[in-house]
Amino acid sequence: MAMLKKYVEKIENTSVYDVAIKTPLDVMPTLSKRLNNEVLLKREDLQPVFSFKLRGAYNKIASLSEESRNKGVIAASAGNHAQGVALVAQKLGIDALIVMPVTTPAIKVNSVREKGAQIILHGDAYDEAYEHAKQVAIEQGLTFVHPYDDEDVIAGQGTVAMEVLQQASQLIDAIFVPVGGGGLIAGVAAYFKAKSPSTKVIGVEPEDAACMHHALAAGERVVLDQVGIFADGVAVRQVGAEPFHVAQHYVDEVILVSTDEICAAIKDIFDDTRSIAEPAGALAVAGLKKYIAREKCQHQQLVAIDSGANINFDRLQHVAERAEVGEQREALLAVTIPEQPGSFLTFCSRLGKRSITEFNYRYAHAHNAHIFVGVELSKGDKEKNALIARLANGNYEVVDMTDNEMAKMHIRHMVGGHAESIDNEVLFRFQFPERPGALLKFLTLIGLRWNISLFHYRNHGAAYGRVFVGLQVKPSEHIELIDFFEGLGYDYWEEVNNPAYQLFLAKEP
Repeated sequence: MAMLKKYVEKIENTSVYDVAIKTPLDVMPTLSKRLNNEVLLKREDLQPVFSFKLRGAYNKIASLSEESRNKGVIAASAGNHAQGVALVAQKLGIDALIVMPVTTPAIKVNSVREKGAQIILHGDAYDEAYEHAKQVAIEQGLTFVHPYDDEDVIAGQGTVAMEVLQQASQLIDAIFVPVGGGGLIAGVAAYFKAKSPSTKVIGVEPEDAACMHHALAAGERVVLDQVGIFADGVAVRQVGAEPFHVAQHYVDEVILVSTDEICAAIKDIFDDTRSIAEPAGALAVAGLKKYIAREKCQHQQLVAIDSGANINFDRLQHVAERAEVGEQREALLAVTIPEQPGSFLTFCSRLGKRSITEFNYRYAHAHNAHIFVGVELSKGDKEKNALIARLANGNYEVVDMTDNEMAKMHIRHMVGGHAESIDNEVLFRFQFPERPGALLKFLTLIGLRWNISLFHYRNHGAAYGRVFVGLQVKPSEHIELIDFFEGLGYDYWEEVNNPAYQLFLAKEP
C-alpha cells in the first residue's frame, strides 16, 4: 500500500499538462456491437507527438535541477519516447541528444530531428541503443532520461489512468495496456489498484517481444534472446526493474498477440475512428479481443489504450494484407487441381459464391496444378474448416496456409517462374467490376476452349477486379481469341511483349 500511495501522490501532482493534452476516451461503436461489450479507446495517439510518451518525459525533465538541465539530456528510444524528450527539451530550452535504433521508422526519426534534438542512430533494437546512450551520457556528462525504468517517468505515464477514471461513466471491468519496458502499465496499475481495485489491469505484448510476460512467469526479470520489431514501440528485450516490481503486485495478467492480430486491431481502430494506430498502439485492442474470446464475457466496460500513431505510410500495405487473416476473415489455401482445360472453373464452382481474395497459379507440368487461393470468411475458423472439408470431399488435396508465416510473407508473391514445357503462351490483363462471384463469372465466360497456364488475381477491395492470365493458344487461333475477348465486354490488355513477362515468366529461349 505504501507503493500505491507514493505513486498516487506523484501522479496527482504532476505538471504534464504543460505539454500534454487530456485525451478523449471514445466509445468504439462498431467493435462494441460486434463483441457485445462496451469498448472504450483512450486516444493517446492524439498527443502532440502522437504518443503518450511525452507525459513521462516531461515529468522527469521538469523535476531536474537547473544544473542538470543546463548540461543537457540524453535518451534512448525506438521513437516515441525520443519525440517526447525532444519536444520537452525544445519547450524548456535545453539541449537533447537522442540515440535511436537504425531500424526506427523514418517518420519518428524525422519528427525528432524537426524538434531540434541531435540524433545518433545505433544498433538494431532498443537495447543496443540504450547501452550506447548510457555510455555517451557518462562521456559527455548528460542526464539520462529513461523511457520507463524511473519513478518520475512512471508517474507521468500514470496520468493516463487518472484521466480514464475521471472520464469513465461507470465501473471499468478491465483496462488493457500495451507493454514494452513497462512504464505505462506500472503507472496505470498503481493508480487503478489504488482507486478502482476491482478493475483488472491486463498487459498486452507481441508474441515475439514478450519480456513482461516471461518475467512474471519466471518470477524475475529475464533477457530475451531476440525480439521482433514489427511493433517497434515495444521491442524491448528486458522489462524495467521498477515496472516489474509494480507489475508483480498489481498487474493481473499479460496477454500475447500475433502480428496478424495486431494488424486486425489496427483495422478495428480505423473502422471506428478513421485513425491509424501504429502496431504498438493497437496492441491493447488486440489483447482485449483475445480476452473476450477466451472469457466469453458480455456487457462489460473495457478500456484499451491506443498508445501511439507513429507508423510509416509504406507499412500500411503489409498491415492491410495481414489484417483479414488476423481477424479470421481470410483463409489461405494451397490446392492441387488437375492440369486440364476447365479445371479452374470446376474448382471455383466448388468454392461457391464466396469472395475470392487471391488466386495465384503458374503452369508446372502436364499432370497437376498447384494453386494458392485466398477466400473471404464471415465465420472464422469454423467456416474455413468446413470449406476445407468440402474441397477434400471433392477429391482436392488441400494444405491450410493461413498460419504459415513464410507462405504469407513470401510464397504468395512468388508463385510463378519460367515454365519450360509450355508452348504457344499468350498473356493478358483484364479488369472487371468487383463483386462477390465476379471471379467465378469471369472464368465461366472464358469457357473451356483454351488451357490456362498462368493466373493471378488479388481482391484489393477496389471497385474493379484485376486478373493476369496466361493461355495456351495456337497462332492460328489468335484472331478467334481476340474476338472472344471483345465479346466479354471487359477491358483487357495483351502483355506477351511486356519485358517483365519475358524476364521472369516466359519460356527461356
